Amino acid sequence: EDCERVSRQLSHLFAVEHVDYQRLEVSSPGLDRPLRFLWQYKKHIGRPFRITRMGAAEAEAAAAATQTEDQALLVRDYSPSFGPADAPVTLVEFFDPSCEACRAYHPVVQEIRRQFPTQVRVVLRYTVFHEGSDEAVRILEAARMQDKFEPVLDALLEQQPGWAVHGSPEMDVAWEIAGAAGLDLEKAETDQFFPGITGILNQDAADVEALAIRQTPTFFLNGKRLENFSADSLMADVRFAVENS
Repeated sequence: EDCERVSRQLSHLFAVEHVDYQRLEVSSPGLDRPLRFLWQYKKHIGRPFRITRMGAAEAEAAAAATQTEDQALLVRDYSPSFGPADAPVTLVEFFDPSCEACRAYHPVVQEIRRQFPTQVRVVLRYTVFHEGSDEAVRILEAARMQDKFEPVLDALLEQQPGWAVHGSPEMDVAWEIAGAAGLDLEKAETDQFFPGITGILNQDAADVEALAIRQTPTFFLNGKRLENFSADSLMADVRFAVENS
Protein backbone atom coordinates (compact mmCIF):
# COMPACT_ATOMS: atom_id res chain seq x y z
CA GLU A 1 0.00 0.00 0.00
CA ASP A 2 2.85 2.40 0.81
CA CYS A 3 4.45 1.83 -2.59
CA GLU A 4 1.15 2.39 -4.39
CA ARG A 5 0.45 5.59 -2.45
CA VAL A 6 3.91 6.99 -3.15
CA SER A 7 3.54 6.07 -6.83
CA ARG A 8 0.18 7.81 -7.12
CA GLN A 9 1.42 10.94 -5.37
CA LEU A 10 4.54 11.21 -7.50
CA SER A 11 2.63 10.52 -10.71
CA HIS A 12 0.24 13.34 -9.86
CA LEU A 13 3.10 15.69 -9.00
CA PHE A 14 4.89 14.96 -12.28
CA ALA A 15 1.70 15.45 -14.26
CA VAL A 16 1.08 18.86 -12.64
CA GLU A 17 4.70 19.93 -13.15
CA HIS A 18 4.83 18.47 -16.69
CA VAL A 19 7.84 16.31 -15.83
CA ASP A 20 8.71 13.72 -18.47
CA TYR A 21 10.45 10.62 -17.13
CA GLN A 22 11.32 7.11 -18.28
CA ARG A 23 11.89 5.43 -14.92
CA LEU A 24 11.38 6.44 -11.32
CA GLU A 25 13.59 5.17 -8.52
CA VAL A 26 13.18 6.14 -4.88
CA SER A 27 16.13 5.70 -2.56
CA SER A 28 17.25 6.95 0.83
CA PRO A 29 20.52 8.80 1.49
CA GLY A 30 23.07 6.26 2.61
CA LEU A 31 21.56 3.39 0.64
CA ASP A 32 23.71 1.91 -2.09
CA ARG A 33 20.94 0.74 -4.39
CA PRO A 34 17.33 1.66 -5.33
CA LEU A 35 14.43 0.34 -3.28
CA ARG A 36 12.60 -2.25 -5.38
CA PHE A 37 10.40 -4.23 -2.99
CA LEU A 38 7.66 -3.41 -0.47
CA TRP A 39 9.72 -4.65 2.49
CA GLN A 40 12.50 -2.24 1.51
CA TYR A 41 10.12 0.74 1.62
CA LYS A 42 8.69 -0.35 4.99
CA LYS A 43 12.18 -0.72 6.42
CA HIS A 44 12.99 2.92 5.69
CA ILE A 45 9.66 4.60 6.41
CA GLY A 46 10.21 7.94 8.12
CA ARG A 47 13.65 8.55 6.65
CA PRO A 48 14.31 11.36 4.12
CA PHE A 49 14.16 10.32 0.47
CA ARG A 50 15.47 11.71 -2.77
CA ILE A 51 14.13 11.37 -6.28
CA THR A 52 16.48 10.76 -9.16
CA ARG A 53 15.41 11.35 -12.74
CA MET A 54 17.20 9.37 -15.44
CA GLY A 55 16.83 8.58 -19.11
CA ALA A 56 15.89 5.22 -20.59
CA ALA A 57 19.47 4.02 -21.24
CA GLU A 58 20.64 5.05 -17.78
CA ALA A 59 17.58 3.43 -16.20
CA GLU A 60 18.23 0.14 -17.98
CA ALA A 61 21.86 0.16 -16.83
CA ALA A 62 20.84 0.86 -13.25
CA ALA A 63 18.26 -1.92 -13.32
CA ALA A 64 20.81 -4.38 -14.70
CA ALA A 65 23.31 -3.45 -12.00
CA THR A 66 20.73 -3.91 -9.26
CA GLN A 67 19.67 -7.27 -10.68
CA THR A 68 23.29 -8.47 -10.77
CA GLU A 69 23.83 -7.44 -7.18
CA ASP A 70 20.70 -9.25 -6.02
CA GLN A 71 21.70 -12.37 -7.94
CA ALA A 72 25.02 -12.44 -6.10
CA LEU A 73 23.09 -12.64 -2.84
CA LEU A 74 20.68 -15.27 -4.13
CA VAL A 75 23.10 -17.92 -5.40
CA ARG A 76 26.51 -18.80 -4.02
CA ASP A 77 28.98 -21.12 -5.72
CA TYR A 78 28.74 -23.56 -2.83
CA SER A 79 24.93 -23.67 -2.68
CA PRO A 80 23.36 -27.14 -3.13
CA SER A 81 21.62 -27.24 -6.48
CA PHE A 82 19.80 -29.60 -8.80
CA GLY A 83 19.58 -29.27 -12.57
CA PRO A 84 21.88 -27.75 -15.18
CA ALA A 85 23.88 -24.70 -14.15
CA ASP A 86 22.88 -23.04 -17.44
CA ALA A 87 19.18 -23.86 -17.18
CA PRO A 88 17.00 -20.98 -18.44
CA VAL A 89 14.98 -20.91 -15.22
CA THR A 90 16.42 -20.75 -11.70
CA LEU A 91 14.31 -21.35 -8.62
CA VAL A 92 16.00 -20.42 -5.33
CA GLU A 93 14.47 -21.70 -2.10
CA PHE A 94 15.45 -20.30 1.28
CA PHE A 95 14.50 -23.12 3.62
CA ASP A 96 14.86 -24.29 7.20
CA PRO A 97 15.20 -28.07 7.75
CA SER A 98 13.01 -27.72 10.87
CA CYS A 99 10.24 -25.75 9.11
CA GLU A 100 6.90 -27.53 8.66
CA ALA A 101 6.01 -25.41 5.63
CA CYS A 102 9.34 -26.31 3.99
CA ARG A 103 8.47 -29.95 4.54
CA ALA A 104 5.07 -29.38 2.93
CA TYR A 105 6.61 -27.70 -0.13
CA HIS A 106 9.36 -30.28 -0.58
CA PRO A 107 7.18 -32.58 -2.75
CA VAL A 108 6.21 -29.56 -4.87
CA VAL A 109 9.86 -28.72 -5.50
CA GLN A 110 10.55 -32.37 -6.29
CA GLU A 111 7.69 -32.36 -8.80
CA ILE A 112 9.12 -29.22 -10.44
CA ARG A 113 12.43 -31.03 -10.81
CA ARG A 114 10.67 -34.07 -12.24
CA GLN A 115 8.66 -32.11 -14.79
CA PHE A 116 11.47 -29.76 -15.86
CA PRO A 117 14.74 -31.69 -15.41
CA THR A 118 16.72 -29.65 -17.96
CA GLN A 119 14.81 -26.37 -17.94
CA VAL A 120 14.92 -25.56 -14.23
CA ARG A 121 17.79 -25.30 -11.79
CA VAL A 122 16.76 -25.51 -8.14
CA VAL A 123 19.12 -23.87 -5.63
CA LEU A 124 18.79 -24.35 -1.87
CA ARG A 125 19.84 -21.76 0.70
CA TYR A 126 19.92 -22.43 4.42
CA THR A 127 17.74 -20.28 6.64
CA VAL A 128 18.35 -21.22 10.26
CA PHE A 129 15.34 -19.89 12.16
CA HIS A 130 14.65 -22.74 14.60
CA GLU A 131 16.65 -24.26 17.43
CA GLY A 132 18.58 -27.27 16.16
CA SER A 133 18.42 -26.20 12.51
CA ASP A 134 22.11 -25.27 12.48
CA GLU A 135 23.00 -28.82 13.47
CA ALA A 136 20.58 -30.16 10.86
CA VAL A 137 22.45 -28.11 8.25
CA ARG A 138 25.72 -29.60 9.47
CA ILE A 139 24.20 -33.06 9.00
CA LEU A 140 23.17 -32.14 5.45
CA GLU A 141 26.56 -30.69 4.58
CA ALA A 142 28.35 -33.72 6.04
CA ALA A 143 26.04 -35.84 3.89
CA ARG A 144 26.97 -33.77 0.84
CA MET A 145 30.63 -34.56 1.51
CA GLN A 146 29.65 -38.25 1.24
CA ASP A 147 27.45 -37.71 -1.83
CA LYS A 148 24.39 -38.51 0.30
CA PHE A 149 22.82 -35.06 0.38
CA GLU A 150 19.55 -35.81 -1.38
CA PRO A 151 18.60 -39.05 0.42
CA VAL A 152 19.45 -37.49 3.79
CA LEU A 153 17.50 -34.32 2.95
CA ASP A 154 14.48 -36.37 1.89
CA ALA A 155 14.66 -38.48 5.06
CA LEU A 156 15.05 -35.52 7.43
CA LEU A 157 12.09 -33.71 5.91
CA GLU A 158 9.89 -36.78 5.62
CA GLN A 159 10.50 -37.70 9.27
CA GLN A 160 10.74 -34.12 10.50
CA PRO A 161 7.95 -34.49 13.14
CA GLY A 162 10.09 -37.07 14.89
CA TRP A 163 13.04 -34.78 15.57
CA ALA A 164 12.19 -31.12 14.89
CA VAL A 165 10.26 -30.44 18.08
CA HIS A 166 10.27 -26.65 18.42
CA GLY A 167 11.92 -25.63 21.66
CA SER A 168 13.41 -29.05 22.31
CA PRO A 169 14.68 -30.62 19.07
CA GLU A 170 15.81 -34.21 19.32
CA MET A 171 18.98 -34.07 17.27
CA ASP A 172 20.03 -37.61 18.22
CA VAL A 173 16.95 -38.77 16.35
CA ALA A 174 17.92 -36.61 13.36
CA TRP A 175 21.35 -38.26 13.28
CA GLU A 176 19.72 -41.70 13.45
CA ILE A 177 17.44 -40.80 10.54
CA ALA A 178 20.44 -39.62 8.50
CA GLY A 179 22.30 -42.84 9.31
CA ALA A 180 19.36 -44.93 8.16
CA ALA A 181 19.40 -42.94 4.90
CA GLY A 182 22.99 -44.02 4.23
CA LEU A 183 25.13 -41.48 6.07
CA ASP A 184 28.38 -42.76 7.58
CA LEU A 185 27.73 -41.40 11.06
CA GLU A 186 31.23 -41.84 12.44
CA LYS A 187 32.74 -39.83 9.59
CA ALA A 188 29.92 -37.28 9.56
CA GLU A 189 30.21 -36.52 13.26
CA THR A 190 33.76 -35.36 12.59
CA ASP A 191 33.04 -33.69 9.24
CA GLN A 192 30.23 -31.56 10.71
CA PHE A 193 32.86 -29.34 12.32
CA PHE A 194 34.72 -28.72 9.06
CA PRO A 195 35.42 -24.95 8.87
CA GLY A 196 33.88 -24.79 5.40
CA ILE A 197 30.50 -25.81 6.82
CA THR A 198 30.71 -23.05 9.41
CA GLY A 199 31.53 -20.66 6.59
CA ILE A 200 28.44 -21.77 4.66
CA LEU A 201 26.23 -21.23 7.70
CA ASN A 202 27.69 -17.77 8.28
CA GLN A 203 27.43 -16.64 4.65
CA ASP A 204 23.88 -17.91 4.24
CA ALA A 205 22.90 -16.13 7.46
CA ALA A 206 24.41 -12.89 6.12
CA ASP A 207 22.53 -13.24 2.82
CA VAL A 208 19.29 -14.02 4.64
CA GLU A 209 19.70 -10.78 6.56
CA ALA A 210 20.68 -8.75 3.50
CA LEU A 211 17.64 -10.01 1.57
CA ALA A 212 15.35 -9.54 4.58
CA ILE A 213 14.14 -13.13 4.51
CA ARG A 214 11.56 -13.30 7.28
CA GLN A 215 9.80 -16.61 6.66
CA THR A 216 10.45 -20.03 5.19
CA PRO A 217 10.15 -21.16 2.58
CA THR A 218 10.90 -18.04 0.55
CA PHE A 219 11.21 -18.55 -3.20
CA PHE A 220 12.90 -16.46 -5.88
CA LEU A 221 12.08 -17.30 -9.50
CA ASN A 222 14.66 -15.94 -11.94
CA GLY A 223 15.62 -13.36 -9.34
CA LYS A 224 12.07 -12.26 -8.48
CA ARG A 225 10.72 -12.85 -4.99
CA LEU A 226 7.41 -14.74 -5.07
CA GLU A 227 4.76 -13.27 -2.80
CA ASN A 228 1.60 -14.94 -1.46
CA PHE A 229 2.31 -18.17 -3.28
CA SER A 230 0.65 -21.56 -2.95
CA ALA A 231 1.68 -25.00 -4.15
CA ASP A 232 -0.45 -24.54 -7.27
CA SER A 233 0.71 -21.01 -8.01
CA LEU A 234 4.37 -21.97 -7.52
CA MET A 235 4.03 -24.74 -10.07
CA ALA A 236 2.15 -22.44 -12.43
CA ASP A 237 4.74 -19.67 -12.11
CA VAL A 238 7.58 -22.08 -12.87
CA ARG A 239 5.73 -23.53 -15.84
CA PHE A 240 5.08 -20.02 -17.21
CA ALA A 241 8.76 -19.12 -16.79
CA VAL A 242 9.82 -22.28 -18.62
CA GLU A 243 7.37 -21.74 -21.46
CA ASN A 244 8.53 -18.15 -21.90
CA SER A 245 12.27 -18.69 -21.45
